[in-house]
Amino acid sequence: MTPQDTVFKTIRDVLRHACSEFERSDVSLGQGTQLAFDEAAFLVLRTLNLPPDLLEPFLDANLTHDEIELVLRNIALRSRDKVPAPYILNEAWLRDYKFYVDERVLIPRSHIADILLDQIDTWIPNPEDINCALDLCTGSGCLAILLAEIFDEASVDAIDISQDALAVAEKNITNYKLHDRINLIKGDLLTGNQKQYDLIISNPPYVDTAAMASLPEEFRKEPELALAGGDEGIDLVRQIIEKAPTHLTDDGILIVEVGRDRVALEKAFPKIPFTWITTQTSEDSVFLLTREDLLARE
Repeated sequence: MTPQDTVFKTIRDVLRHACSEFERSDVSLGQGTQLAFDEAAFLVLRTLNLPPDLLEPFLDANLTHDEIELVLRNIALRSRDKVPAPYILNEAWLRDYKFYVDERVLIPRSHIADILLDQIDTWIPNPEDINCALDLCTGSGCLAILLAEIFDEASVDAIDISQDALAVAEKNITNYKLHDRINLIKGDLLTGNQKQYDLIISNPPYVDTAAMASLPEEFRKEPELALAGGDEGIDLVRQIIEKAPTHLTDDGILIVEVGRDRVALEKAFPKIPFTWITTQTSEDSVFLLTREDLLARE
């Protein structure tokens, strides 16, 4: 028996240790969880292959020596080495949807997921009208998969400039058995694309240059390509807005996440009547525009 076996016996013990280590190491949150306790519970439970939302029944479960060693290793990776929990576990969750992730892709945490899962009937009252949809800057493919699940009669394109990201998206699409519904495309935003869509969604890079320079260590482990949005954060969003009318059907809708860039965006496009959607965790991070709204910029 090692000293660790005498100090740590139950999930309650290692969970307490994780919370203490996260506090001592001043870990940065926001890559799936907002509270240190939630981060610790997620890391411990999933390391042990337990459901991520069922802590209470397992709190006093005794752990084997190997389990203790594995949990302590992962706690150290998270606290000492500042590795994001989803990269340690190779998984991230959007509600009940689990996705494979690694350092090739941004960790899924889009407000658009909340809109698709909670509010889509508000903004698209006739989902059967969505026959062709696009997830632009797809990364891990998580939002493309949600599109295919929610609009079950639609074909879905998923575009990303990163071949590495598309390889991860391919893995997730395979896991969800959606190859016949989702078409992966390597591309630079909408350049070279001739199709029109009933719905385009995008969670593009939108972190401005100043914020990029001060990112916590955990966030610097994500691909810079998936984060950096230029001086004001709206370089790619600007391109999407300018090109989207050509790629939307007459009644088409564009939904884009822009983080904290609302002011910069409205200043850049003063004639466009942006609709800002409130989600569980944001008020002005996601906008919706119709094709008609987009044409007002001209």
